[in-house]
Amino acid sequence: MSGLVVDYGPDVEDAIARLVVEIERTPAVHARYAPRWLATALLDEDPGLVGPLSAIDGGARLVEARDELLDDLRDTLGEQADTAIAAARFQTANTIARAATIGQSGTGRDRTDRIDAVLTNRYLGIPLFLALMWAVFKITTDIAGAFLDWIDGAVSGPIAHFVESLVSLVGLDGTWVESLLIDGVIAGVGAVLVFVPILLALYLALGILEDTGYMARAAFVMDRVMRGVGLQGKAFLPMLVGFGCTVPAVYATRTLEDERDRILTSLLVPFMSCGARLPVYVLISAVFFPQHAGRVVFGMYLLGIVVALVIGLVLKRTLLPVTSHAPTIMEMPPYRLPTFRTIWFHTWTRVTAFIGGAGSLIFGTMIVVWFLMAVPVGGTGGFADTEVDDSAFAAVSGVVAPAFEPAGFGTWEAAGSLLTGFVAKEVVVGTMAQVYGAEEAEAEETSPSIGDSAREIGTGFAGAMLGALKATPGIIGIDLTDDGSEDESSSLMASIRVSFEESSGGHGAAAALAFLVFVLLYTPCMAAVAAIRQETSTRWMWLSIVGQTAIAWAFAVAVFQGARVLGL
Repeated sequence: MSGLVVDYGPDVEDAIARLVVEIERTPAVHARYAPRWLATALLDEDPGLVGPLSAIDGGARLVEARDELLDDLRDTLGEQADTAIAAARFQTANTIARAATIGQSGTGRDRTDRIDAVLTNRYLGIPLFLALMWAVFKITTDIAGAFLDWIDGAVSGPIAHFVESLVSLVGLDGTWVESLLIDGVIAGVGAVLVFVPILLALYLALGILEDTGYMARAAFVMDRVMRGVGLQGKAFLPMLVGFGCTVPAVYATRTLEDERDRILTSLLVPFMSCGARLPVYVLISAVFFPQHAGRVVFGMYLLGIVVALVIGLVLKRTLLPVTSHAPTIMEMPPYRLPTFRTIWFHTWTRVTAFIGGAGSLIFGTMIVVWFLMAVPVGGTGGFADTEVDDSAFAAVSGVVAPAFEPAGFGTWEAAGSLLTGFVAKEVVVGTMAQVYGAEEAEAEETSPSIGDSAREIGTGFAGAMLGALKATPGIIGIDLTDDGSEDESSSLMASIRVSFEESSGGHGAAAALAFLVFVLLYTPCMAAVAAIRQETSTRWMWLSIVGQTAIAWAFAVAVFQGARVLGL
């Protein structure tokens, strides 16, 4: 029985034939290997073949001939030869399976193939992936963003008034306890929880894409791009997980067989914008780019991917050179309708994890920040009764602040917010709420009744629902929002704007972009750093910490200086 011969297409077959001729002219090699098998294995870049072959008389010449043919094929095919070989083998296997299968219809598989012909097309695949990501971030920023003011109003209004009433009831009003609860806990943790709706929308959208089976296709589409930095396409799957949280994304690198791939992917995953960074993007975008918030957020996510690929290319040529080139083999599940139960389970798990973080790590960090802001190191006043500029937190942050002057946000407030971000990126927003909120001149207000508070929450929710409905057509470019009137900025947003304008010499928008870029690129949270150390080594962990921070600073400075020149 003759063996099955796979047709690899005219270009690859021609290369195989030329190698077969050379093999047959090399007696020592021909005596040991079957010519067609050896030619195909060479073009497939079998990592265990080059060494033994080079040790045979004439084998090194065959490897050189192989390398020349691979260069020609790369130019002709527009992809790696091993990718074309793998595709031909899977196509042959699929043809055999279809011919040998009876009984159960392949209708589902046929439908999947037709959809894949579009979504994984070599020319349309990446643009469609970017379009889907754009839709996700439009939903996140425009539709879910309509609920931010409602939650902010509920936290800073009725909830804060309720806490004030309780404090007054036990006779602690006007004391440091009231300051801790209102200025520390409510202002800090509350500012983080405000962004739960946008995280809920993000996780729902990503959950739908996962449950339909598209995420595996996204990794397949990115295979050619990932190979440019020395990684397989399936290394993009942990990076996609990184859009949710960096920690499980780092652990997801365990699915990669090669140790080098695991290390490199672990170093690149932190450049993906995790959900914890999203509140910072939304807040700063709302302050400086209210009409283009969706574009700014999408740009941050896209920039993270681009920077990761560039850094991967650098590491490929320096610290982590490619030692093998195995083809990407991935199981593509059939497309299916997403189930509400599955999507909601994964979404709720992620959102509750975020809320749990706000109630533990973030809560603790906010207490520490409040304490440092309450301790005076200069000027007048005592504990919890000092000017914020004279606090211990301002003094500590002021030591770091000059480093950010070339990036346009060299204030202790911005520097302090970034310092706490080393703990968790959500804390950046909470810290900003404390340090900028502490500078607000608060007027005495009469606490509303319970009925008034309930009506305020209900009215705010109705307004948020209406805003979300008006924003929905914006996903396809239809704007139904009211452009005639500008939304009144909160006191926090106004304080941030004034601070950035002053620190940048009137280029607040440029400084804001630089700030966002730094948040995107600098060291991830402590939990992610610990995961990198666990999955790689202490050496790679420190390279990640130092390298990312340096890259973030360099990019932030470049963005600010460039944007300032352009007049932003």
